[in-house]
Amino acid sequence: MSFEGVHTPLVTPFDADGEIDHALLGRHAANLAGRVAGLGVGGTTGEYYALSFEERVKTFHTVAEAAGGKTYLTAGINATTTKDVIRLGQEAKKAGLNALLVAAPYYAQPTQDELLEHLLKVDDSLGMPIMLYNFPARTGTDISDAVLEKLLERPNFISMKESTGDIAHLHHLATHFRDRLLLSCGMDDQALEFFVWGVKSWVAGASNFLPEAHTALLDACVKQHDFVKGRALMAQLLPVLELLERSGKFIQYVRYGCELAGTPVGNARAPLGTLTDDERSAFAKIVKPLLRNAN
Repeated sequence: MSFEGVHTPLVTPFDADGEIDHALLGRHAANLAGRVAGLGVGGTTGEYYALSFEERVKTFHTVAEAAGGKTYLTAGINATTTKDVIRLGQEAKKAGLNALLVAAPYYAQPTQDELLEHLLKVDDSLGMPIMLYNFPARTGTDISDAVLEKLLERPNFISMKESTGDIAHLHHLATHFRDRLLLSCGMDDQALEFFVWGVKSWVAGASNFLPEAHTALLDACVKQHDFVKGRALMAQLLPVLELLERSGKFIQYVRYGCELAGTPVGNARAPLGTLTDDERSAFAKIVKPLLRNAN
């Protein structure tokens, strides 16, 4: 088990009162285990920023109990301070998760030297495989080449989820860090472009409800090297992925996708709202044929 393949960043199910439905989270994780290469808990799709420390720790245990030993489990441990990131990592380690997803602390906007020191402290304290998460649009801080060069001197920094959306930056990373860094697609509507450049990993929010469509696309491109087939599969999936990435309602669409697939996971926590009736209707029209194809 590794960071390669399709990894699903799990949604966090909420009940009608807005509390986490841990029974449903466990069932959802168990249902996806084996259908994708790995599961992530505590990522952006799981709305980690909207959960308390205690809630996040409990989700680690819920997913580990439901899917531990069945698939590769990655804990998102991002927070605003180094202390809290390390505390979350310690709890993930206790729960038995396999690896960590670590971004730049959001809102704080550390300098590159401060970011490097932060990430090295996380590694020193936890000693687990790490996928970096480069998402400056959310964190306010890019992970620079200089920082990557230093981190790659250590064995635990294995992978990076690249979510800038900048194709030129993908080209740079895929060539400059070739064979030293396992890149992971973190911009879903650009997945085909990532695979063309040799990427073997995809952290894909919509795989919460379309796991087979995602694995079929990755397998065609990465395992079969059949990009004619890959383009055809991406053409089917692209309308869904473009709505997620370009609408400003990524979380809401993933949640409704789960509902369409038979797993209602409730609404996002405020300030996020819900989809309009027109948005739901339009999304259902493009998702339902893909769900039928999977059955």
